[in-house]
Amino acid sequence: MVNVRTEIHIRAPRADVAAFAGNPVNATQWYQNIASVRWLSEPPLQIGSLLAFSARFLGRTLDYSYEFVELVPREKLVMRTSQGPFPMQTTYTWSDAGDGTLMTLNNSGEPHGFSVLAGALMAPMMRRAMRKDLASLKAILESGPLQP
Repeated sequence: MVNVRTEIHIRAPRADVAAFAGNPVNATQWYQNIASVRWLSEPPLQIGSLLAFSARFLGRTLDYSYEFVELVPREKLVMRTSQGPFPMQTTYTWSDAGDGTLMTLNNSGEPHGFSVLAGALMAPMMRRAMRKDLASLKAILESGPLQP
C-alpha cells in the first residue's frame, strides 16, 4: 500500500482555492504530469462524475478515468480510479489557515504488478511530484485574480 500526503499554505481564500483546484479541467495547469483531461459524463462536477486523464509518470503515458466519489464544496473532494497498474484514490481537502487556505493532497493505492520494493520507491517520487504540483498551484493562485 502506498499512501502519500502533502499540504501547502496558499495565500488565497478557501473558496477560490477549492474552486480552482477542485475543477478537474484546471488540472493541466498545475499538475506537471497531466497532459489532458476530458469529461466522460456531463458537467458540472458532482458525485458520480467521470473524467478521463492522460498523464506521464516514470516515462510512461498512463490513460485512466477518475470517478468522483465524495464532494463537499470548499472542504473536500475525493476521486478514485481502479484502472491501470496503480489503482488510486486522490483526496483534496481545504481549510482556513490564517491569511489563506491550507490545502492537503493525499494519494493512496495498491500498485498492481509491482514488487513491494517498487511500491516503496514510488512513495518518495510521488511525494516530490505532489509537492511540485502544489507549489505550481500556489504560484498560480497567489499571482493575482484568476481569469474565468
